[in-house]
Amino acid sequence: MKLWLRGLACVALLLTAGPVGAQSDPVTIFALVTKVPRDRSRVPARVLAGGQVADSTLIAPDEIVGNPVWRTLEMCHSLKAEAWKTPDGYRLASVKVLDPGMLPMELQGMAGDCLIRKAIEVAPLAD
Repeated sequence: MKLWLRGLACVALLLTAGPVGAQSDPVTIFALVTKVPRDRSRVPARVLAGGQVADSTLIAPDEIVGNPVWRTLEMCHSLKAEAWKTPDGYRLASVKVLDPGMLPMELQGMAGDCLIRKAIEVAPLAD
């Protein structure tokens, strides 16, 4: 009798933990950083995912935030990432910095505008 109850308990545990514990595969997204806040674990960006461009937040785990490349992140940086969609934004699994010309066409115009705007804002400071 005890063995039967243990088996039933294990099956019930697997059924309840299975769907919750299993996370879907991350999707590939492309992003253009629009602003770099002090807290680099939550970075606002224009994100292309599933053919749609939208403003969203890139949520970086400690492994990514601790990376020296992520610490030098600036406005207008172009990214390719593997991420999970959450209600708060995209939780990053991995990230690669791209040249703006390697972004999909939907983001290339925005990247060009961003770089021009950045150059106009920074150029007066260089004098």
